[in-house]
Amino acid sequence: MGVFDNLERKLEGAVSGAFARAFKGDVQPVEITARLQRELDSEAKLLSRDRKLVPNDFTVGLSQHDYDRLTPYSRTLNAEILPQLREYASNQGYIFNGPVTVAYELASDLPTGRFTVESAAVAIVNADPASSGVLRRSNLVLEVNNIRHPLMPPGFTLGRGNDADVRINDPGISRLHARVVVQGFGDDQHIAIEDMGSTNGILVDGQRVRNAGLHEGSRIEMGNTRLLVRSPVSDV
Repeated sequence: MGVFDNLERKLEGAVSGAFARAFKGDVQPVEITARLQRELDSEAKLLSRDRKLVPNDFTVGLSQHDYDRLTPYSRTLNAEILPQLREYASNQGYIFNGPVTVAYELASDLPTGRFTVESAAVAIVNADPASSGVLRRSNLVLEVNNIRHPLMPPGFTLGRGNDADVRINDPGISRLHARVVVQGFGDDQHIAIEDMGSTNGILVDGQRVRNAGLHEGSRIEMGNTRLLVRSPVSDV
């Protein structure tokens, strides 16, 4: 019996009883877990001969009916799904870049029994230990070398050295190159980038700056690295 067969058997046991009765005829927890496993397989990126980076941040879109029935159980459901997903990843040689989270969102255009999955490899900087993966996530992220860093207060530093919160392996980047400052949440959020005395400076949207405000779509250049401010689920 394969690894995923074991995963399914464990989940079938975990969601039997109350879960099975609650979701009969609708989206099944085992279906969600199977889809998350396939997402790991399809999005795995080679790091070395034996290791692959996989997404760790998942958003499951549900119809109104399934959303109303599933979300009351989301914390308990994730408590069963996440350990099994981590076990599968470990057996496959997959590497997560941060905590594994699964959030559930309403997709009112979906029919009952259908769901979608969006995923990203997200490095969490100064993550809130109380976060369960069910709570609302950052409005925007900073994408660096295909890794998405949530833009949440107070922000983080960027650089080549060990002291930087987000390390970037680029000889054109200083050990502590820049600081991303994040204030507030939602519509009141303000994001800016500040040069920390770097050798080669910063370009924002093609203009050399010492500090500048950032918004969705802002493009930053540091050394030979390009960074992008984007929505967590956009495909820019």
